[in-house]
Amino acid sequence: MPQDTSGLRESYLYDRATIRDIQRAADEGIYRIRGFGAKRALPHFDDLVFLGASISRYPLEGYRESCGTDVTIGADRAERPLHLDIPITIAGMSFGSLSANAKEALGRGASAVGTSTTTGDGGMTAEERRHSAKLIYQYLPSRYGMNPDDLRQADAIEVVIGQGAKPGGGGMLLGQKIDARVAEMRTLPTDIDQRSACRHPDWTGPDDLEIKIRELREITGWQVPVTVKVGATRTYYDTLLAVKSGADAIVVDGMQGGTGATQDCFIEHVGIPTLPAVRLAADALRELGLHRGAVKLIVSGGIRSGADVAKAIALGADAVSLGTAALIALGDNSPDYAEDYAALGSAPGFFDEWQGGRDPAGITTQDPDLTARLDPELGGKRVANYLRVLTLEAQTLARACGKSHVHNLEPEDLNALTVEAAAMARVPLAGTTWIPGGAL
Repeated sequence: MPQDTSGLRESYLYDRATIRDIQRAADEGIYRIRGFGAKRALPHFDDLVFLGASISRYPLEGYRESCGTDVTIGADRAERPLHLDIPITIAGMSFGSLSANAKEALGRGASAVGTSTTTGDGGMTAEERRHSAKLIYQYLPSRYGMNPDDLRQADAIEVVIGQGAKPGGGGMLLGQKIDARVAEMRTLPTDIDQRSACRHPDWTGPDDLEIKIRELREITGWQVPVTVKVGATRTYYDTLLAVKSGADAIVVDGMQGGTGATQDCFIEHVGIPTLPAVRLAADALRELGLHRGAVKLIVSGGIRSGADVAKAIALGADAVSLGTAALIALGDNSPDYAEDYAALGSAPGFFDEWQGGRDPAGITTQDPDLTARLDPELGGKRVANYLRVLTLEAQTLARACGKSHVHNLEPEDLNALTVEAAAMARVPLAGTTWIPGGAL
C-alpha cells in the first residue's frame, strides 16, 4: 500500500527540489549545468496592466485607423540603417547550440515579416545568411567563427558584453553538440566541452569599447549599425557607457533571458529582472536626450506575448528581442514528443535537456537523425505566424490606449498590480497615485 504522507509538512527552505540538488552535488562533485533561463517566479510584465482609453482619451478603431510598428536603427551613422517593419527581432542563438535547420527556420520566419534574426556564438552559417533578409552578426568575447568577410555580409553588428542568464560569465557548449562542422567553424576539437570567454580579450572598459566599435565600423565601411548587448545588472551606468562608446542601439537582456547552457547558480542568482532593467536603460537615454532618438533601446528576457511587447515599449523600449519563445514556436518542448522527453528524464514544458544535444524536436541538437525532424520551411512559417500575432496584439493594445504608433505608448498608460512591480517599473499601484520609492 502507498505510504500515508498526509500529516507531513514540506520545508520551504529544504523542499524536495533543493534536497535533490544537494544530493546530486554530493554524488557528482560538480555544479549543475543546464539550458533555458531562470525558472523561479520574478516580477514581470504580467504584473502591469494598461489603462485603456475611454473619456479622457479616445481609443483608435482597429479596422479603420492604422497603428505603426516600424523601427530604424543606425540612421545617424550607418550608410545602410537597419529598418525593421515590426518592433520584434530574433535574438542571437548560436549554431552549435541550435541546429542548422533551426537557424534557417528562424531566418525564414523573420524575413517573412520584415524583421531581423541574429547569429550567435560560433559564426554565420550559409543557410542562415541565405534565408535571413536582415541578419545581425554577433561579435562575442570568444571570437568563435569570427572573420571580417562575414562581418561585411551582415546587416548590423551586435557587440556582446553579457547575456541576461549569465552576466559576468561565459557560456558552455557540451562536447556532444560539437560535431565536425561546429568544430571547424569554431576551430575546436570535436566532442570536447567548450566554454566561451566571459570578457573580450582585447579591451577592458568603455574607452577600449569605443575603439573596438570604431574598428568594426571601419571593417564594414561604416555601412551598417553597431549595437551593444549587456546582461541586466548595473543597467543605468552600462547604458550610459555604451552610448558614450558610440553604439547605435543598446540591447538589455534581463535575467529571464535564456541560454544554451551555463551554471544553474548563474541562471537563478545573477542579474536583475527585465522589468526594472528597461526603465533604468530608458532613464539613461533620457538623461542624454536620446530616448526615442538616435540611439535605440532593445529589450530581451522573457518576452512571450504581444502584451509583453507593448508593455516593454511603454516603459521605454524601441523594440524587443526574443529567443526562447521563438524556439517554442518552432516546436521545442512540444507534447508531440512526450515519450521522447520522458526517455530523457524530462517532459514537455520543463526545458531541462536543451544543453544535452538530444532534443527530440531537432532544434537544440546536432544529431542528424533528430535535426531531420525539423522542416526549416514549415518551421519558418510557424515563427512568422507567431511574430505576426505578437505584432497584432501589440497594435491592439496601443490602439486601445489611443496611440497611432506603438512608440507612442508611455509609462502613463500603465498601472502595477503589485508593490514590487510598481517600484521597479515606477508606475502607480493600481487604484492609487502611489509609486513606491518615488523618483530616482
